[in-house]
Amino acid sequence: MNLSTYCDDLGRRARAASRILATALGERKNRWLAHAAQALETRAAEIVTANRQDLAAAEQHQLNAAQADRLRLTPERIGAAAAGLRAIAALPDPVGKVLDSNVRPNGLQVLKIGVPLGVIFFIYESRPNVTIDAAGLCVKSGNAVILRGGKEALGSNTALHAILQDSLRACELPADAVQLVTTADREAVGELLKLNQWIDLAIPRGGEGLIRRVAGEATMPVLKHYQGNCHVVVDRAADLEMAERILVNAKCQRPGVCNAAESLLVHRDVAAAFLPKAAATLRANGVELRGCPETCRLVPDARQATEADHAAEFLDLIISVKVVRDLDDAIEHITRYGSQHTETIVTNDLATAQRFTAAVDSSAVLVNASTRFNDGYEFGLGAEIGISTDKFHARGPCGLHELCSYKYVVWGNGQIRE
Repeated sequence: MNLSTYCDDLGRRARAASRILATALGERKNRWLAHAAQALETRAAEIVTANRQDLAAAEQHQLNAAQADRLRLTPERIGAAAAGLRAIAALPDPVGKVLDSNVRPNGLQVLKIGVPLGVIFFIYESRPNVTIDAAGLCVKSGNAVILRGGKEALGSNTALHAILQDSLRACELPADAVQLVTTADREAVGELLKLNQWIDLAIPRGGEGLIRRVAGEATMPVLKHYQGNCHVVVDRAADLEMAERILVNAKCQRPGVCNAAESLLVHRDVAAAFLPKAAATLRANGVELRGCPETCRLVPDARQATEADHAAEFLDLIISVKVVRDLDDAIEHITRYGSQHTETIVTNDLATAQRFTAAVDSSAVLVNASTRFNDGYEFGLGAEIGISTDKFHARGPCGLHELCSYKYVVWGNGQIRE
């Protein structure tokens, strides 16, 4: 079977499975989620063994430390993924949900009903735990999914996929509801992106190069974000100890993820009190500072920041820093260099916080909290299949509801249009 035929077969089988899933009862989908969660925990050793083989080849695939961390599966991470499936099961089923309704003067009852999108093509890199989240969200929302992980995680994804399909069969759901692209040939992505007769939505999750390739080649809609240049703004009315805790968490907890802080903006009125101490804490955590001239004056070992630094998504222990004149200067900086992903302000001034949340155009804007909270699980979505910075259909963390569309169902008793 050649590559084109192989990809077309994946799409056909996914479409057939999606038709069955569209009418599957919520109880059966929830039973599968619970069964799959238990199977992941029971077979954790099998998953870890496959993952170790992937990790052993990390150097061959030229992964840096942050990328290798994203690839790693531990019993704790497997347990967290299983808990994510159980959390999805506990959420209301979006399929068949009445989103709106009204009765017309002629007696027609017009209902707006949640329905699955159909078939999702999900392309992602490095993080095999995402395989579990994506499968759980897609099946619960009545969608079939074609999974295309990176070659660096093929062993881990193959082990996970086998467990998920075993559970689908055990729960009398179509095994083709969750399919894995098993070839490492990069051209498979291009072939699948042509198949808009089978695939309803593409979701790329990974580096900017991958996402731009998918957006450029896809013949179906794409749910995406390109970068995560997330900002922490320390206002003149900030609690500086709180600001330091938030900054360190946002930058250092997991520097290789899209909601990690990449840029720090500090009001000039508190820069002298905040920056030297915060910089020392960041340095103790291995963070390199690249700052504006005023930052470099206050923190002599900081490197001079370039234009590229202020716009960068480092995905590493590096942060750009600028001392700003006021809130408007901070907002202007975010508008110029930001990626509409996640921004947070630390302030005790309500009016400042309200102006910031209204003026900053990002998928999530926080007040007095870490950027790391822009996450489906943390927002109560159960899990997420990605974060979108687009403005149509879905924005921010995308969970069950963002994997659904709607249709109008109209009930009458013989009405005709005059």
